[in-house]
Amino acid sequence: MPHKQSQSWIYTCLLVSILPTLCVGLLDGLYCGKENCYDVLGVTRESSKSEIGKAYRQLARKYHPDLHRGEEAKALAEQQFKLVATAYEILRDEESRTDYDYMLDNPDAYYAHYYRYYRRRVAPKVDVRVVIVVSLTVISIIQYYSGWQRYDAAIKYFSTVPKYRNKALDIARDEIQERVHNRKGKNRKSLSKTEQKEEIERIIRKVIEEKMDVQGGYAKPTLWDVLWVQLLICPYTLFNFIAWHALWFWRYTVLKQPYGREQQLYLIRRHMGMGQHQFNSLDEKQIEEYLKLELWQRDNFVAWKADQDEDMKKKLAENPRYKAYRRYMKNHGPGRITFED
Repeated sequence: MPHKQSQSWIYTCLLVSILPTLCVGLLDGLYCGKENCYDVLGVTRESSKSEIGKAYRQLARKYHPDLHRGEEAKALAEQQFKLVATAYEILRDEESRTDYDYMLDNPDAYYAHYYRYYRRRVAPKVDVRVVIVVSLTVISIIQYYSGWQRYDAAIKYFSTVPKYRNKALDIARDEIQERVHNRKGKNRKSLSKTEQKEEIERIIRKVIEEKMDVQGGYAKPTLWDVLWVQLLICPYTLFNFIAWHALWFWRYTVLKQPYGREQQLYLIRRHMGMGQHQFNSLDEKQIEEYLKLELWQRDNFVAWKADQDEDMKKKLAENPRYKAYRRYMKNHGPGRITFED
């Protein structure tokens, strides 16, 4: 009997000890822990922001570790100083103070308290929208300048190809004669050999840029190709896409209208599985040949493709290098290649 009385007395003491914490809704690990942030700063829930700041400055000076001597006194002051700083960080921010007041008013909503607290703790300090805008801007700038680098590399390459270089020299012959060889007048000095070479290269490059229609990944970049612009005009592009396909279905599927040149080229490109830039880079004579063969019709394209594949097999069969390669693969195989080979 005395044993049961002692157990009930222990349970009562434990309940009494944790009852204040349960009543006010203070949770360990959240905000000021078991302490009330208002009590830590010596203010009330009705105190203004300026009053909270004034109380914090007074307590910060009082508990600053540098103002205390002795290891024990300094350790206690440092602990209290951290608690005061934590309370001030919570109460000076309006949203954080609102969440803390909600915890005091709703002590039973444990999960909501943890969610509100850690949502604010792990939330990014920078607005996500700013990060997205900056990232898109950086990507667009890199995309634009890398496009110019590719285009410049293509022009330099064409300037070294004899076919295009000689054609550019023929077109710019008069200009080269005027600006390089026949420099007359008082203000015109004769150019050195190095300067003449540089001037000729500049003229050739200018002619190639004006006459050469570079397509594909090395095409001359424009602002319309930049990611930012593409995202801004995305609704317009999507509308055009839907309207174009709807109009195509109505004209050529429902009304059975004959295809024009543009529609024929589109069907040929789709049959070949080419992109717009890749198809545009084809030679004009080759495109005209496709139109002459009426490759926009599916049956004609299938027959033409079969003939092309058969011709390719014949050419490969007659190619000495391909024959040697096939003999090697037959006798040795890819798994037997060594450094000695």
